[in-house]
Amino acid sequence: MAELRLLPWTSPEGKPCYLSADHDGSRLSRLADDVEAAQLRSGEQVLAGARAVLADETAGERAVRFALTRAGESLEEVIRIAHSRGARIPAAYER
Repeated sequence: MAELRLLPWTSPEGKPCYLSADHDGSRLSRLADDVEAAQLRSGEQVLAGARAVLADETAGERAVRFALTRAGESLEEVIRIAHSRGARIPAAYER
């Protein structure tokens, strides 16, 4: 039986979305892989921006709050990806 894959997006109501597929090569699986890759690249950019704001001693409260908000959003996406990928690790590799 196919395992459920946590997808890197939510429903319009904010609920998790899952994929039941027999193999990782399905069109939706590949789309999810592409979205995860884009989210990770975006997270790297957000991190670089947040570091720049934190290094700027003249950055105001709005800039810091914006950077922290974006960083929180990216962290949420990365945690979702980690849960999804961790759930797909075969039991033989878990220790």
